[in-house]
Amino acid sequence: MSDSADPQTMPELPIEALIACHECDLLMRKPDCTEGERVECPRCGYELYTYRHQVVRRSLALVIAALLLYVPANFLPIMRLNLLGQTTEDTLWSGVLGLYDSGMQGVAVVVFLCSMAVPLLKLLCQLAVLLSIRLDFGRGYGLLLYRIYHHLRDWGMLEVYLMGILVAMVKLADLADLSLGLGLLCFIALLLTQVWLEVTMSPHQIWQALSGEDEHARD
Repeated sequence: MSDSADPQTMPELPIEALIACHECDLLMRKPDCTEGERVECPRCGYELYTYRHQVVRRSLALVIAALLLYVPANFLPIMRLNLLGQTTEDTLWSGVLGLYDSGMQGVAVVVFLCSMAVPLLKLLCQLAVLLSIRLDFGRGYGLLLYRIYHHLRDWGMLEVYLMGILVAMVKLADLADLSLGLGLLCFIALLLTQVWLEVTMSPHQIWQALSGEDEHARD
């Protein structure tokens, strides 16, 4: 539901009235849409954005839920391993410490950053951005933090770490008595919550709200 802009009238349009496709770079007039409508590029069909209902409230609820899941996901046992009468419990944090103590400090730092530090920083940035919109306070800092968040998105790799955990569990299942811990359930719930948050927190609406163009985003 987008119309490409006429090149002859393009200079007369204000920059706020234009939008560019991220895939094919088509510059077009920004269409007016209501809640639930999706805006697509007329050239390549790429989804530019979807106008979602109560995006700030729903995103805030998901951010808070993710922050509550963060501590048990990282510090509760992921699995219990019973081998020859000896039982060990492994957590994400103990895995980082184990790598560091075994002489692989570089790998330990990378695992810590990608599985613990960056995901937490992303959630804190999202929380600060949403609060700045909700409370209508410090939107300049909100813009800065939202830019930082977008730079951090490629560094949070919880899904890769989850795949590593699952592969390790499959290999250890034949060697020892293996049982799942509550930490694994919290970790999966944290990953799913973050994915849901990425879908709910519409970038187009957040940028508009931070710039003051969409006052309804606070509702």
